[in-house]
Amino acid sequence: MYNRIFNFSPGPAVLPVPVLERARDEMLNYQGCGMSVLEMSHRSHEFEQILSKAEAGLRRIMGIPNDYVVLFLQGGASLQFAMVPQNLFLQDQPVDVLHTGAWTKKAIDDLKKVAAYHIAASTESENFTRLPTSTETTFSQNASYVHICSNNTIFGTQWTTFPDTGEVPLVADMSSDILSRPVDVSQFGLIFAGAQKNIGPAGVTVVIMRPELAERAPQKLSTMLQYRTHIKQQSLYNTPPTFAVYIVGLVLEWIEAEGGLPVITGRNQEKADILYQAIDRTDFYTCPVAKPDRSKMNVICRVAGGDEALEKKFVSEATQASLSSVKGHRSVGGLRFSIYNAQPMAGVEALAEFMRAFEQKYG
Repeated sequence: MYNRIFNFSPGPAVLPVPVLERARDEMLNYQGCGMSVLEMSHRSHEFEQILSKAEAGLRRIMGIPNDYVVLFLQGGASLQFAMVPQNLFLQDQPVDVLHTGAWTKKAIDDLKKVAAYHIAASTESENFTRLPTSTETTFSQNASYVHICSNNTIFGTQWTTFPDTGEVPLVADMSSDILSRPVDVSQFGLIFAGAQKNIGPAGVTVVIMRPELAERAPQKLSTMLQYRTHIKQQSLYNTPPTFAVYIVGLVLEWIEAEGGLPVITGRNQEKADILYQAIDRTDFYTCPVAKPDRSKMNVICRVAGGDEALEKKFVSEATQASLSSVKGHRSVGGLRFSIYNAQPMAGVEALAEFMRAFEQKYG
């Protein structure tokens, strides 16, 4: 109807069509208030309802305990790499990191500037093609917290079960797989996620945390960088990304209308199975990721043993076939198929069929 392509971008990523249609219909006059959400004050009653509705939807879908706070912030996960240690680091208590790829490396780069840290486990020597096991992990006795990235968009790995950190808060960057499956929020001290994968558009970042952790922050820390500031002001300390929050609320409504996380989880598993089966059935395609650790959000693939010319041809011909953004990250090459919640089954099936036809043509 709209001449839409199948978008496999790692982020900003595909959004549900019903959400886009709803936003279109409400663009000029939001629910009879006579203006667009883009124009309304963040202090208005209308926007306060939008914000409250988005928080309530997230709490229902994820089962967030009542004693956790939900914040809608800005700056993406990249700002959280700085905010988390500046707020949660305790003197003489290192931050433990499970180093599993590019995003934990970025977190480490910010840690170096403000906190002592310890690499509790790493698979860098294997080019992050798998996740570390519990027997390979050595936690500090007195860590401030433990940092992980739940899903690695570049290397295509994903934690299926999370490490047990005992009384030490577990901090998770869930930017690329939040809302893709149920998680026990009470297992974490803090969860953060840039919205532009599964939650909504770029511009808003969700933080879910135990509020007592915010009290670790030194009072001299910049007001804007303190979690306690945003907790006290209920995400309204400054002008939030109002339209992005509004879209988040619509996405959450869509998830509930689809049947919630049980349905979303099953659908994501089915989509991932289709693509991994298309890869594994032949030697023409390979996935370098250890099977137990393969991501259900970002499927990594090489063609003909890493033939870069052939991979470039794959990207070009896929684009012509309305299969967009299948090129792998520039740091690792190859192909990458991002299949977040809103990626329709038809898109995955079309990609799998294209893969079969491409192999017949060049294999």
